[in-house]
Amino acid sequence: MDLVTLALLNNRFEGVARKMANTLLRTGRSGVLNIARDFSCCIVTADAELLVANEGLPIHVLSGPDIMARIMKEYCPDLKAGDAFINNSPYHGCSHAADHTILVPIVDDEGRHRFTVLAKAHQADIGNSIPTTYHGAARDVYEEGALIFPSVRVQENYRTNQDFVRMCRMRIRVPDQWWGDFLAALGAARIGEQEIRAMAAEVGWDALEAFSREWLDYSEKRMIEAVRALPSGRATRVSRHDPFPGTPEDGIPVTVHVGIDAEAARISVDLTENMDCLPCGLNLSEACTRTAAMVGIFNSIDHTVPKNAGSFRRIDLRLRDNCVVGVPRHPTSCSVATTNVADRVANPVQCAIAEIAEGKGMAECGAVIPPSVAVISGIHPRDGKPFINQVFLGMTGGAGSPSADAWLTIGHVGNAGMCNLDSVELDELRQPLYVASRRLLPDTEGAGEHVGAPSIAVEFGPVGCAISVGYVSDGVVNAALGTRGGGKGGPANQYLIEENGSREPLPSCAQVDVADRQLVLSISAGGGGYGDPKSRPAEKVARDVRLGRITAERARAVYGVALGEDGSIEPEETARLRAAA
Repeated sequence: MDLVTLALLNNRFEGVARKMANTLLRTGRSGVLNIARDFSCCIVTADAELLVANEGLPIHVLSGPDIMARIMKEYCPDLKAGDAFINNSPYHGCSHAADHTILVPIVDDEGRHRFTVLAKAHQADIGNSIPTTYHGAARDVYEEGALIFPSVRVQENYRTNQDFVRMCRMRIRVPDQWWGDFLAALGAARIGEQEIRAMAAEVGWDALEAFSREWLDYSEKRMIEAVRALPSGRATRVSRHDPFPGTPEDGIPVTVHVGIDAEAARISVDLTENMDCLPCGLNLSEACTRTAAMVGIFNSIDHTVPKNAGSFRRIDLRLRDNCVVGVPRHPTSCSVATTNVADRVANPVQCAIAEIAEGKGMAECGAVIPPSVAVISGIHPRDGKPFINQVFLGMTGGAGSPSADAWLTIGHVGNAGMCNLDSVELDELRQPLYVASRRLLPDTEGAGEHVGAPSIAVEFGPVGCAISVGYVSDGVVNAALGTRGGGKGGPANQYLIEENGSREPLPSCAQVDVADRQLVLSISAGGGGYGDPKSRPAEKVARDVRLGRITAERARAVYGVALGEDGSIEPEETARLRAAA
């Protein structure tokens, strides 16, 4: 296939994924979908290889869709047009139970399975034992309480199984909201089916399959070029998750061994030297383990390399069963698999590559999930009905890179900045919520030649009622680390503010009841810095002081930049400070 045709068909497939995502954004019922964009869409081949994805969340799609598509074929080999399946099982390829994934097999007029489209949408409620989709303290999947669907057929001949619907409506706290989100995801998948069938009518199924093979081969060639541009070497890094209920007293250390073989054009990540699964919800599903390692790799190489099954051929991952960052066994809880410990896999991978290859890799991104990104729930005083939704009021976390300062609102390394921060006004309209403030905190950036993101502080609380706030906040003890001489990012923290202004510390992992006139103060983690802070251009340091990002005292003590009372750089004193370092 000529390169022009290859590029055109790739753009056509990517356009299909974008149309799917646009459908989900426009029709999703809950704020976590139609404001925050916590969803992803992708297309896999009949052989269950990832072909293309929308600009979604990497933690959703790099690995998992392939496993779920294989499971679908294994459980239901008689795939037919009009079928649709749901999978949210962390033991059968899904990321975690909160990510309801709709799979639609695309079957041609002769009954041959050609592709599978997937629409993965994070849910506001999934029937957990407590009103949150992140149950960090759950000792097992039974205490977690979610309804688990291991590739269950929910449509046949385009008609929805009402037994499934009744089951969900009985268990989920906001059934109408869930039903709207289910229809949105189903509609997105059906849009994908419709568009690919239209492409096949235009160019033929055989041409689409030929494109798939050649596009994956081309992607592998691009990956080979990218790896060969790196030096060979090995590095070991450790990142540590804070202690939570169900973890050891010193938290969860995650050790990664990264190897680059430039001649063979292969990158390896060994995660086998880590502890067994724990009696809590922080364990990773296999999909999230694999994806987190790949996120760290793709953050560290040529960003134009396509992320699909072709480029994945050059990556070797070593996992083990019953490992906190491996392959969990039922009934291990993986309730928080997409975020906390997953970030503690991706971060040290990109830091290890930074150690091996100067000018590559990244520092650590800040940890999550602070209360400002909590699942909030309660009874709305306006109509007396229950409400539940995950809000995205504020998180930063971006890491310094070899060539640029942090992406301020990356959120966390697994979603790559693709989740939007909520509009304060819209959140206050939709829920009985008051947001008192949202601001960046000075002197919390990871210092470096290229700086990490500062922390963000958000104060919010209920209006006219009480609410429950469920969160799993890492980074209070173990802040994001810098690399190649860069400094740590600011730590996370959280407090309950009484009406009289007094503050009470809150635990890192909790379901907190907040009364009317109380506020929660949430401080998200900042990101690590890249490179020696005293190599940062003095003009950038002075600008950071002018913007209120750092104080003049920090500019002098950490960056070696002396400023006059008017904010101008004092060159002689700056030269002396930097020479003394």
